Amino acid sequence: MPATELKELLKHELGDMLYAEQKILRMLGAMNRESSNPKMKERLDEHLTETYEQIERLKRAFEVIGEEAVAEKCHAAIGLKEEHDSFVREEEPSAPMLEAFDLGNGLRVEHYEIAGYRSAIALAQALGENECVALLSESLREEEAMASFIERSAVRSLKLISAAMEEGEDGEEEEEAPKRGRSSGAKTASKTAAKSSAKGGGNAADTGAKTASKSASGKGGAAKSASKTASKSASGGAKSGSARKTAAKSGGRGKG
Repeated sequence: MPATELKELLKHELGDMLYAEQKILRMLGAMNRESSNPKMKERLDEHLTETYEQIERLKRAFEVIGEEAVAEKCHAAIGLKEEHDSFVREEEPSAPMLEAFDLGNGLRVEHYEIAGYRSAIALAQALGENECVALLSESLREEEAMASFIERSAVRSLKLISAAMEEGEDGEEEEEAPKRGRSSGAKTASKTAAKSSAKGGGNAADTGAKTASKSASGKGGAAKSASKTASKSASGGAKSGSARKTAAKSGGRGKG
């Protein structure tokens, strides 16, 4: 049915917000799971509870204007959810990078809700639906507070995310360094061992050759000494024989 009255437009705006809040409820759960910041996770938990209450307020807002609560398909909320999902599919971000993206996407979601509630409140005021205005204004304050929290926290949160990403990169480099060190150390040790073995073998051969030469020289010297001793003994024996002969001759002469 064509919207010909402002009340019909208000009904459409309320239905649009009802659909959006139901969609965003699931988005908040995903954002919470993708966050590593304890303060952000705590605030998201609080806003999740607030969103449940906002859905109930919208249903009451329908009642106070005398209409049945019907959710109207909100293409803006669908687009915000698709923006998150397409970023994950196409960019394949790391966990810290997705968390950084969520800060911007979350802020866009809050500002869309703020615009939606302000538009509905203006219509309700124009129609004199004060009770409806009060209900919507309470939800608007919660959305403004959440948007303000994200804006205040964004820079600090992004710095923490950046530091976490740098630590991750440093950790990967440190993990590779020991591997390169072990490989280089093994090669160096192998080369050193080969050189030592070659030098040790050569030195041992040289030492053995010198020792053998000295031993041979020593044996030759001993042989020469033995030969000289034998010669001297033979000469001494000959001299002793001549002395015995001389003594025998002398003794014969004395007896005669």
